[in-house]
Amino acid sequence: MTTQRCGWCSNDPLYIAYHDQEWGKAEHDEPHLFEMLCLEGQQAGLSWITVLKKREHYRSHFFQYSIADVAALTDDQLELKLSDAGLIRHLGKLKAIRDNAIAWQQLKNEVGDVSHWLWSFVDHQTPNHDVIHYRDAPAQTDISQNLSKILKKRGFKFVGPTTCYAFMQAVGMVNDHENHCHFK
Repeated sequence: MTTQRCGWCSNDPLYIAYHDQEWGKAEHDEPHLFEMLCLEGQQAGLSWITVLKKREHYRSHFFQYSIADVAALTDDQLELKLSDAGLIRHLGKLKAIRDNAIAWQQLKNEVGDVSHWLWSFVDHQTPNHDVIHYRDAPAQTDISQNLSKILKKRGFKFVGPTTCYAFMQAVGMVNDHENHCHFK
């Protein structure tokens, strides 16, 4: 029996593993949430498979997403990372990871548990959307627009409403698996 997957999932083993083991599963671990928010920002203008293929380089360069260590990176250290083709060589995007770590720390000082704060946008439950075909899923929602607006006010970068919605899908804050998908 063949496992039914969402239509966006290609036959690439990396994509299959991401779809089957991670995408849409409720995530509450702060470093992982931080990683996914940053990676979704790196995707802007690119395909997700491009980001997935570079993910291990990002983990290596950004201390496995230790928020305190990432926040301490200097502009000079970030500029040096531009020479690694294993990363998306866009200085603004790389600086955004550091800036997001700083913003995350400030948010944590204010709200305590950032995971709890993020999940409050969906009342701490994963809405299960009716998705016949992945192209039917929205690119953004009122919730992702609100989250984007608040994150930007708090100093986060590369967190537009579409990026925020992709983040919400990735970490299970919404379930947009297609109705026929084995993981629905």
